[in-house]
Amino acid sequence: MSNLKKKNFMHLDIVSKGLKKRYLKERVFRAMGISALLAALMFLAIIVLAITASGYKAFSQTYIETEIVLVELGGLQDRADINYLGLIRDGLRREFPNLNSRAELADLYRMVSIGAQYELEQYVNNNSDVSTSPFVFNVLASSDVDMVSKDYFKDTINEAGRLTEGQYQHYLHLLEKGRVIKKFNINLFTRGDSSNPEMAGILGSTVGSFFVLAITLLLSFPIGVATAIYLEEFSPKNRFTDFIEVNINNLAAVPSVIFGLLGLSLFINFFNFPRSAPLVGGLVLTLMTLPVVIIASRAAITSVPSSIREAALGLGASKLRVVIDHVIPLAFPGMLTGAIIGMARALGESAPLLMIGMVAFITEIPNSILSPSTTLPIQVYLWSDSPERGFSERTSAAILVLLAFLIIMNLFAVFLRKRFEKKW
Repeated sequence: MSNLKKKNFMHLDIVSKGLKKRYLKERVFRAMGISALLAALMFLAIIVLAITASGYKAFSQTYIETEIVLVELGGLQDRADINYLGLIRDGLRREFPNLNSRAELADLYRMVSIGAQYELEQYVNNNSDVSTSPFVFNVLASSDVDMVSKDYFKDTINEAGRLTEGQYQHYLHLLEKGRVIKKFNINLFTRGDSSNPEMAGILGSTVGSFFVLAITLLLSFPIGVATAIYLEEFSPKNRFTDFIEVNINNLAAVPSVIFGLLGLSLFINFFNFPRSAPLVGGLVLTLMTLPVVIIASRAAITSVPSSIREAALGLGASKLRVVIDHVIPLAFPGMLTGAIIGMARALGESAPLLMIGMVAFITEIPNSILSPSTTLPIQVYLWSDSPERGFSERTSAAILVLLAFLIIMNLFAVFLRKRFEKKW
């Protein structure tokens, strides 16, 4: 009896040691998982903070407060003949009456953006009461003045940046008198691309991205869902369908630039569609996102329990009615989530769009799917290639806007899943 008790104690001791080792491994594995998650969040935070630190200043713009005099204005019919650039220059000369030489005046005039005259013209046309002069107008400063105003060149050898010594002294004079002010950079969200950083905006590329994504969603979602339903519910299991499934999985891993080459040869060279058009971009991104939508939709359909199908069939429903009335409603949240994730991937793509010519310099806002346009990732690429400091901060600002769109789309996918999810 004593030997049996000893053996039982030995077995209990072995089991206890095994449990301790198992629990230790579980704690180590859990700690590794938490460490990996924290490391990923840390790197993500570093990236976001680095982009924010270099791009948040782009959301403000420097203006020079100037007095505009419209003494010569005879009436509303004369407004089309006003020399708005001359009015701005006259206002600057009144601030610096001692400047007489042509070189000094040219330096002074270059402190103002060439686009300031269009803003003044818009202001005069929208305000009928400005005929009683003078009035104070905030003139858009040049990008060089804007960079100095935002302290990009502090504590460096050349404190004035690209400003000349005379321009820097003029800037200090205006700053001392409170004539240099900062306002929210509305141009960033209301204008297209421009060769002048202070006039460049993301509206054109945002509208282009909207057109491209709209075409992609309208084509890829119904085609992808229909393909997934056929493969999972109706297709016979043979070598041909196995071949299709293998190729769909392979297409999901194909580099996106390959789809750009396909779009270039098929839609532009063969069908003669216009270059830089959202229609072509949407078709190319449809080809790229279709495998993702099909795979996600098939996974959602597979997750529907077979008992639901069998119960509906047992009650006399046809195969088609089972799919329409039971399978699709239950799988729809997963399908929609997969489609939105595919759209988020398409929004961030640039390589396939570069291949079809959407890298062109577009200043006008596109008004149709056939208008020349670009997208936000391409706009980021174009600005990042510019040597001017003003475009550098706008590059980071455009990335922040792009990240905001991606976060919103993913949150929307989570919301839709929770909203339409059905439990069984």
